Amino acid sequence: MKEEKYNINTFIGGWYIPDKICDKIISYFEKAKHRQELGKVGKKDGLAIDATHKESTDVCLSGRDSLFDEYNKYLQKCLDLYAKKYPEAYNQYQRYESSVETYNIQKYLPKQGYKTMHCERSGMLNVTRCLVFMTYLNTVKDGGTYFKYQNLTTKAKKGLTLIWPSDFTHMHKGQICNETKYILTGWYNFL
Repeated sequence: MKEEKYNINTFIGGWYIPDKICDKIISYFEKAKHRQELGKVGKKDGLAIDATHKESTDVCLSGRDSLFDEYNKYLQKCLDLYAKKYPEAYNQYQRYESSVETYNIQKYLPKQGYKTMHCERSGMLNVTRCLVFMTYLNTVKDGGTYFKYQNLTTKAKKGLTLIWPSDFTHMHKGQICNETKYILTGWYNFL
């Protein structure tokens, strides 16, 4: 698989999945009007809609949904490559899987995005998360993701699948841009 190389010290890995898989997921999203909801963020008492933090339309599905059969094969290859790059991740988290939580397909219209710094493990609602994965489903100029402590902004390139640790060390937010952006994201969790 083609790799997008980042400094090893960032603990961020990036590999490309085929464009046709991205197109299939976007097509499903656009047809599934009945499943679309406003994006939510974690609050002290659960999930809530808060456009000051995140403004999107989301479709949440089980990672075991047949829509993701082909995607999951490539995602596993990405994880295997991540584990080769960071063997401690595999040794530490030998028993995890990506299907404990739902996969989240997100659509950001122009000027929308995840606007505030956050990490993916921030409380009891998501304490089992170990690693994050995210795939850019389309290419968007200036629509990447900014990682604060890595001083890195990834580019939103179609098929680019990122994996990174879920904790505060990887505070991040989306770049707000003037185009529509689609991503697919999820988490590897302790079993």
